[in-house]
Amino acid sequence: MDATPASFVSKARTAFNSAAAKAERVFTDLKSHHRGEEEQPTRNENYSKGVNEVKHQGWRTAHIRKKQEWQNKLNNLRTGRRKEAEDQDKIEDSTMAIPFYDANLYILKAKQEQEAKASDVGYLVETLNAVDVNSIPRASIVKQLAVAIKAGKGAKTMKDFVAPSGNSSPVKEKGGLSLSAVKLLVLGEQEDNLGFDLGDEKKLVSLINSLFSVDGNFLIRMFVSDLGSPSNRVSFTKDLHAAPPDSFVVKLAEVIGSFTTPRRMALFWCKVVNELRRFWNEERHIPCIPVDENPDLKSCLLHQWLQVINCCLDRKVRCIAASEALDAAMSQATSANEESDNSEGMGSPVSLLYAKNSTGELILRLGADHQVENLTMLETGEAVYAPVTQDGPLLTEDLIKETEELVLRTGSMGAGCSQLLSDMQAFKAANPGCTLEDFVRWHSPPDWTENDTSSGDDSSPPRGQLSIRMQKAGNLWRELWETAKPLPAVKQTPLFDEDLAVEGILNSLEDIPAAELFEQLFVSLIALGFVMVEPVISTNDDLSKLFFECKDYVVAICEGGAWTDKLDDLCQVYETVEAMLLRPEKVLRTMKQTENSLSGGNRTKQQFKRLSFIFRGNQKRVPSETEHKRIEPAPAIFWSF
Repeated sequence: MDATPASFVSKARTAFNSAAAKAERVFTDLKSHHRGEEEQPTRNENYSKGVNEVKHQGWRTAHIRKKQEWQNKLNNLRTGRRKEAEDQDKIEDSTMAIPFYDANLYILKAKQEQEAKASDVGYLVETLNAVDVNSIPRASIVKQLAVAIKAGKGAKTMKDFVAPSGNSSPVKEKGGLSLSAVKLLVLGEQEDNLGFDLGDEKKLVSLINSLFSVDGNFLIRMFVSDLGSPSNRVSFTKDLHAAPPDSFVVKLAEVIGSFTTPRRMALFWCKVVNELRRFWNEERHIPCIPVDENPDLKSCLLHQWLQVINCCLDRKVRCIAASEALDAAMSQATSANEESDNSEGMGSPVSLLYAKNSTGELILRLGADHQVENLTMLETGEAVYAPVTQDGPLLTEDLIKETEELVLRTGSMGAGCSQLLSDMQAFKAANPGCTLEDFVRWHSPPDWTENDTSSGDDSSPPRGQLSIRMQKAGNLWRELWETAKPLPAVKQTPLFDEDLAVEGILNSLEDIPAAELFEQLFVSLIALGFVMVEPVISTNDDLSKLFFECKDYVVAICEGGAWTDKLDDLCQVYETVEAMLLRPEKVLRTMKQTENSLSGGNRTKQQFKRLSFIFRGNQKRVPSETEHKRIEPAPAIFWSF
């Protein structure tokens, strides 16, 4: 019975020793394997520690050991051994490190600094104030306006950009934008949400004051007087339906295009509208906008609206002057009547205020402006005086379109009938005793035919007859003449309310669609660049040909409509023109290389290939037969110099 337990214990001891020997061999193999992988030697580790590690790890797989290493690293971070863990990571991951070239870091840093400067309002103001009079707007500004046009297509009005950004903000809707547009929007997204800083307010006020300064030299450009420059400038800007190169709109375009985000552009635009409203309330003219001129229908709508504002100011001044003149005439007539009781005849000033009617009675002239030469009234023989009349409505292209639609829809005669009645009333007030024939002779001379005066009797007043259309029954002129009462223009109901018209324009400027505003600014800025470059480039025979090809391309695109689909092309055309002015040698070298690489073939095909190579860069393709037959040049991407 005693032998059995002794034998069992002996077997158990033998098995345990065998397992321990196996464990020692496994630990030795693992230890030698880790020596080859680890950089730091482990020869000084004692044996007991190795046994404990083997007991602790056992036969765990590699990924379990990695998990344990990460747990150790986290523990090191929690216990404040951050630096030790980072040093260990650097040692372990040294084989995976990728060295960065210093030049890349330098370029990246320089680009970030440039973007930071561009977003700084103070730097922007300094840059705009230091613009060279002989330089053209930078291509980067034109590109920024192109980005704003693309972003503005998702906004109804400029106010949508000013509103806090959210899911409905047009800045967030980047699905339909190009890569360059998305890049600019993403880079400026953070500051776009914030708008301007509080410290930028004074700088913005300074910028507004410079823009609206009458006597300042803000963004003044020098135009070379060559090639009949004034007519060429007018012709090209009208072809593009842009604002005149030296107008307020062009300066505004360069300022707004200098901002880096659409929201900043919109915020500044709101300040511009507020300043326009203040100028109107203070009866001050908008600088660099013609005074007292009808809207130029060949220019952009924004320029036409500003022309209306300035013209309305002058009309109000004239209306006040006419009212004061009428009051003075009434006062002078009253004084003359008082003096006539003590005098036998009337003085010269009084004779200008009265006219005799058919019965010989003296009647006061009201609203007379000046005497018409060689024209007297048929029945009384008194001199005919031109009256002060009401000005007609100021029609911009949008109002003309609305008026035409109204006439076609209702058959109404529009404002012409009201204007004619107003003129008749003013004429009757200035010429007592006049007839319809007198009015026609002054207002519409072709509708009056003089009788033959070959008899030599000059004592009787000249007689004649009205035209056939005036003699027809139911003639509108005769009907209006019979209903017209003698009434000076200043006492009539206004045909055109200047205050109401300007208020409507200012409201339209506040609610103007974003894309519509940016499009007008974009085209006006491009027109300025071409107008300034043309006199300089035209003297260079090598560059002038390429320049006029670019110019014809821009005109063809803008006149063809839907030019907003080719914004990238227009931007690169402008960049090419800018390079002609700033780096003509580089442009000439590129053109020479192009001509050498595209030699051979007929002249038309060679010219097309040359343009394609220059304008498309490395994106070469063979043009189709239909493209050869097109009159409009179709470069897709212009060379970037």
